[in-house]
Amino acid sequence: MKHVWKYSLIASLGGFLFGFETAVISGAEQTIQKLWHLNSFWHGLTVSISLIGTIVGAIVAGRISEKYGRKLVLLFIALLYVFSAIGCGVAPVWEMFLLFRFLGGLAVGISSVVGPVYISEISPAKDRGKLTGLFQIMIVSGIFIAYLTNYMFMGIGDDSWRYMLGIMALPALLFYFLLKQIPESPRWLALHHKMDAAKEVFDQLQQPFSIITVADDEKTESVALFQSKYIKPIIFAVLLAFFNQLTGINAILYYAPRIFEMAGFDSKLAFMQPIFIGGTNVLFTFLGMSIIDKFGRKKLLLVGAVGMFVFLLLTAFDLKGQNSSFLLFYIIGFIASFALSQGAVIWVFLAEIFPNEVRAKGSSLGSTTHWVFAAAISWIFPIVVESVKDGGYYIFLFYAIMVVLSFVFILFIPETKGKSLEDIQSNLK
Repeated sequence: MKHVWKYSLIASLGGFLFGFETAVISGAEQTIQKLWHLNSFWHGLTVSISLIGTIVGAIVAGRISEKYGRKLVLLFIALLYVFSAIGCGVAPVWEMFLLFRFLGGLAVGISSVVGPVYISEISPAKDRGKLTGLFQIMIVSGIFIAYLTNYMFMGIGDDSWRYMLGIMALPALLFYFLLKQIPESPRWLALHHKMDAAKEVFDQLQQPFSIITVADDEKTESVALFQSKYIKPIIFAVLLAFFNQLTGINAILYYAPRIFEMAGFDSKLAFMQPIFIGGTNVLFTFLGMSIIDKFGRKKLLLVGAVGMFVFLLLTAFDLKGQNSSFLLFYIIGFIASFALSQGAVIWVFLAEIFPNEVRAKGSSLGSTTHWVFAAAISWIFPIVVESVKDGGYYIFLFYAIMVVLSFVFILFIPETKGKSLEDIQSNLK
């Protein structure tokens, strides 16, 4: 098992860069808006351009990882992260900044598909939840470190935002060199009829090769995702990804300092509060990962939905009132509920609900849905809060209603804990 943990940990480092890339903009977004004199529309685009890149990355991830392999694609995105970080840090004009943020989003989109898929394909059934969940732990760790470095750099001058964004090049380089130590996914090798190589990797992972079943005349590239036999996993993946973002999680992560300033906190305190949010995110994601294979995906999602609804409602009414002294506690409560449920489950579920022959394509579809709505939420949020009276109240109330609908949907999804990837598909049929 030590090889499984080692390779999973290395592959999950893409999640750290994913989290850092998506959250680091929270420390730079207000400075960038003033620097380039952006109105709310163009500012929303500047923040969400990374997510537009993420959508593109998620769309292409399934096809390129099926064609070129999981490992090669992971190496490519590591270099893309390096290029994006350096470019954002030195960009002299707004248009160039947009280009490099887009490329960073492209890397996030691809890694959000390929990282969890790779880990799920090398993991034994009994530990797949916690192993694939390493990717989510790395995401929230990246978010936390982004908030921490933003706070550290905020006082060093007008160019502090360049350091906030550029420092990501260091962990990206580390990710690239560590990836050279991991093998290709054995299930990808088997699907491409490289049985000897697949067996060699399974032996290294101390797992039985007999669990793999591949039709001799079937090539992965020829299998279309949109077929009636895949309709159940498609619906489950798309709706879970949809509701994951309609909780408002990315609005909070991207605009945390702005939300606290809306509530009357001074700028230094507004930058400090996200550190508590990031720490809570890490702590409860660890808790979720430690129990996901014991309690199952479905129970975590249901319990988390109840908590998210309560704290989103409290946040909404707090932003409408004059006294916001409890806002931090409400948002921390929401983050804890999200991290324990949707945060812990989303990438695990997307990577295991589809059969081997379309796993990357299916995960790509779920991830694309996730990022389409993440982009929409991040673009719309500043427009609503700046142009609508009590905009913060109405938008958080909307998120709370969406969580209620998600609870109803979760009642219908299958439980996948403790089952091999092949057994999950048999049960769905």
